Amino acid sequence: MLISLLFQNPLAFVFLTIALIISISFHEAAHAFMATKLGDPTARALGRATLNPAKHLDPIGTLLLLVAGFGWGRPVPFDPSYFKNPKRDTALVSFAGPASNFLLATIFALLLQVLPSVRGAGLISTLLYLIVFYNLVLGFFNLIPIHPLDGFKVVYGLLPYDLAVQWMQMAPYGVWILMILILTRATSGILQPLLNFSLQLLGLGKF
Repeated sequence: MLISLLFQNPLAFVFLTIALIISISFHEAAHAFMATKLGDPTARALGRATLNPAKHLDPIGTLLLLVAGFGWGRPVPFDPSYFKNPKRDTALVSFAGPASNFLLATIFALLLQVLPSVRGAGLISTLLYLIVFYNLVLGFFNLIPIHPLDGFKVVYGLLPYDLAVQWMQMAPYGVWILMILILTRATSGILQPLLNFSLQLLGLGKF
C-alpha cells in the first residue's frame, strides 16, 4: 500500500504519488483533448482539456489509490451526438487515454536510456522509472475490455453494429466482474506479463 510508504520511506511515497498524479492527469486530459478534436465541446467547457491534476483527480479514487493500491481519476464526460461517427469516435476517445500513457512511458524510458547521467542519478532515475511503470500499468489496466474501463468502449467501436449493441448490454455487469478480478488478483496475472514485456522492450528489464 502506498500509504505505508509514508511511514517507511517518505521520499518513496512522494515519488510514487508524483508518478501516479502525472499518469492519471495525462490519461484523463487525453480523453478530453480527443473528444474536443472530434467536435465535442463538453470536456473543454467543463475545464477538463488541461493537464492540471486538480481537474482530474477524484477524491475517493485517489484515497483508494493511497490506501488500497488501486483507484481512478474523474471520468471525462463526452457526448457522442457531436461526433460524425459516434461508434468509431467513442472508441477513439476511449483509446486516447491509454495511448497517452504508453506515449509518456516511452518518452521517459528514452530519457533513461539516452541520458546516462540521469540514469546514474539514483533519485531522478527512480522517479523516471516509476513514471514509466505506472503509465504502463494505467495504460494496460484501462484496456481490459470490461465496463467501465476504456477497453470496453474500444471493443464496442471495433465491432459490427449488431454485435456492438449486444456488447453494450453487458455494461451493467462490468463493475462486478472488475471487482472480482481485482479482489482475486486476476488483474495482476493479466498485467504482469504485459508489464515485463514492455519494460524489456523499453530496455528497463523486468518488474
